[in-house]
Amino acid sequence: MTNWVRFRHHDHMCFGTLADDGEIAVHNGYMFGAAKPTGQYLKLSDVALLAPCAPSKMIALWNNFHALAAKLNVPEPKEPLYLLKSPSSMAAPGAVVRKPVSYEGKTTYEGELGIVIGKTCSNISPDQADAVIFGYTCVNDITASDVLNRDATFPQWARAKSFDGYGPFGPVITTGIDPATLHIRTILNGEERQNYPISDMIFSAQRLVSAISRDMTLLPGDLICCGTSVGVGVMKEPVNTVTIAIAGIGELHNEFHQ
Repeated sequence: MTNWVRFRHHDHMCFGTLADDGEIAVHNGYMFGAAKPTGQYLKLSDVALLAPCAPSKMIALWNNFHALAAKLNVPEPKEPLYLLKSPSSMAAPGAVVRKPVSYEGKTTYEGELGIVIGKTCSNISPDQADAVIFGYTCVNDITASDVLNRDATFPQWARAKSFDGYGPFGPVITTGIDPATLHIRTILNGEERQNYPISDMIFSAQRLVSAISRDMTLLPGDLICCGTSVGVGVMKEPVNTVTIAIAGIGELHNEFHQ
């Protein structure tokens, strides 16, 4: 198991692997191929963490958990249901996310598992998916929920999820783990609001990558947000602290300001 990070150090954008003691082994080359350690080590406290990759596209799933489908009393989908979030919604670990001045409605958190693609792929089978998955990360798929059905003729999924900063993920990309063994916890202002197993997904990580690759070419660094389960809620305070915690990956911390 390896934890990869991107960071800024002395105005330079760098990447490397993070050890349990908080020390980063700096690498050069390309994270998704031919990455080599430089021999330099930095303390985590001496760098500014960035989102661990820069996706060309962020793909977000809807209705991908048995428990949530049952709670909402909606049919389980026959194929993955998804939308695209703008790359400008990407936010770094620790970033302060602000509600845009153009929006006065409710904003919700959604703790999710993120799949990071490591190799260009198209039209692959589920059995081939693990070979193109680089690793996994924590995601908060923030949603401006009052935008969704504002127009009765057109559900505005992409707009509701694409405001600047509404897609924090990180702090690491973890390789060498089985996502089906993971649990996701979301903590809002010190109170646990979500705690659910990835094994409850309707479409596994491998099936998601396969299905989406048949629709569009996936590129290294692309992020698939696997959808969320029960416990989604509104961030009501003027300042909200949100933690998405996945044991085996880490904790994504952000603030949301009204």
